[in-house]
This record gives sequence, structure tokens and C-alpha cells, in this order.
Amino acid sequence: MPNDGTVLVLSTVGTCEDALRLAQALVGERLAACVSVVPGMVSFYRWKGAVEKGDELLLVIKTRAEKVQDLGVRLRALHPYDLPEMIVLPVAGGSDAYLDWIAESVR
Repeated sequence: MPNDGTVLVLSTVGTCEDALRLAQALVGERLAACVSVVPGMVSFYRWKGAVEKGDELLLVIKTRAEKVQDLGVRLRALHPYDLPEMIVLPVAGGSDAYLDWIAESVR
């Protein structure tokens, strides 16, 4: 079950419409095998010197390390935020069949 280059990319958006649009594009362009949209998140953050609060949706993007650079370019191009979140987390392991599916889906 060791990882073979699978990563999770986290990002947030402010609307369901943006989440669905980004998910469809990233999967459709084979930059991600799957994008899970998690609603109901409240974020507190510092922006332009002030503490802000906003309702957001979390995007959990399953992909491969070799796709991260292209995914980042596309995410920045499509994202409505001035500074979109993009955090890349390595996957330590998992189901061989699921990891193989991710790899095949982004080829």
C-alpha cells in the first residue's frame, strides 16, 4: 500500500457554482481523477490587513504529482479568487486498486 505519486490538492471556493465548474473542468481535462466538493465550511483568514470570515466549500482534488503543475496553472486561470488556495498533500498509501484508478484517470 505505499504511495506511488498520488497526491491530494486542497482548494476552497465561495459558491457551489464555482465548485462545480472547477470540478468539471479539472476532471474533464484529466488533471484530476476526482474532485470531492465539501460544503458547509466557514473560513477565518487574514486578507489585506483585516481578519475576514466567509462561507466556503472545500475541494479535495485527487491526482498525481506529475499533474500538479498543470493543475495549478489551470486552477489559477479558472478560480475566482485573487489568491486561490492550493495545498498539495502526499498520500502515504491506500488501496492499490484506488490508486491505480487515479493514475489511469489522469493519463
